[in-house]
Amino acid sequence: MRDIDTSEAGHNMMFLTNILNNMLSIFNADQKAMFLALAREQEGIYRQIAEKRLVLIKAFRANIEGTIPAGYKALSETAVKNYVAGIFDLDGTLSYRRAEVYGAIAKSLTATQIAAIKKLAFNDSSTWKEMPDQTDKKSMTHEQDVLYSTYVSEFFSWYAGSIEADVYFCPERHGTYFGGFYMKDYPAIGHSDYFIPIDLTSDAGVNMLALLTDSQRAQITGIKEPLQVMLTEILAIRRTIATEFRKFLAGTTANKALVMQLSHRYGELDGALSYLYATRFAAVYKTLTQTQKDALVKLRNQNVFPEGVYLYADPVKTPAEPDTSILFSK
Repeated sequence: MRDIDTSEAGHNMMFLTNILNNMLSIFNADQKAMFLALAREQEGIYRQIAEKRLVLIKAFRANIEGTIPAGYKALSETAVKNYVAGIFDLDGTLSYRRAEVYGAIAKSLTATQIAAIKKLAFNDSSTWKEMPDQTDKKSMTHEQDVLYSTYVSEFFSWYAGSIEADVYFCPERHGTYFGGFYMKDYPAIGHSDYFIPIDLTSDAGVNMLALLTDSQRAQITGIKEPLQVMLTEILAIRRTIATEFRKFLAGTTANKALVMQLSHRYGELDGALSYLYATRFAAVYKTLTQTQKDALVKLRNQNVFPEGVYLYADPVKTPAEPDTSILFSK
């Protein structure tokens, strides 16, 4: 929905806030309560996922910096795949329940509500009214507020969208353990009128490759062929899961066992490509000259690093130091 907005506001920080407020002005109290109940139900699972991600992130940093746990030799592809599959097991649980609740809310819509939603174009945010904040933030924690807002805005993209929109994805949204989203999103924090540059990823990638030697560049560009195979299978998995979830929208029930099986496989694939990234990035890093490192830091053009751990851009209590040895082989 962001990427096809004809008003070109999809990457503005107020994009989802605007559709959120429009949808909240349409929903009744009972429907809003269902979204909030879902946020409260799933809040803890998202924290579990965040903490599990920290283990991967720290392991990948240790691998590139040469600080792997004593007694271990290298990252284990099998261990990484299995670990990420466990994260996607949680994701499958979250997603199935989310689709189930969305289906119930869709079933409860009145004719008047349906007509109001149809006036909001899926691909043109200029049809969405600018409205004051419709969320009662006093009734929820910050984490619940984030989830509640996400669910309400996402309901619109699902209800007003299509199976093609559900399946659509960007390769950069896989293997997200290397700081790419921080680099893109940090400048936007606290700036509601900020537009995330849509060409930032491609331009930065091209400019980075230009700073590498032929052998270093080959390590990165060589990712493409095996990655294509993984992404092709991921695409098929996403289509099957999305098709199952739309059964809730049609008033029937999705096959939970199939969704969970495919979510696990999705995680294995995400783990495989993450392992590929981590090992290739580390191989290049070890051969960089100081001149190259300085040039890459300049290209990144961002020297702000938060202290501690953040969840939804808010600081949280730092978890105990994770045991990353489970992701390495002896």
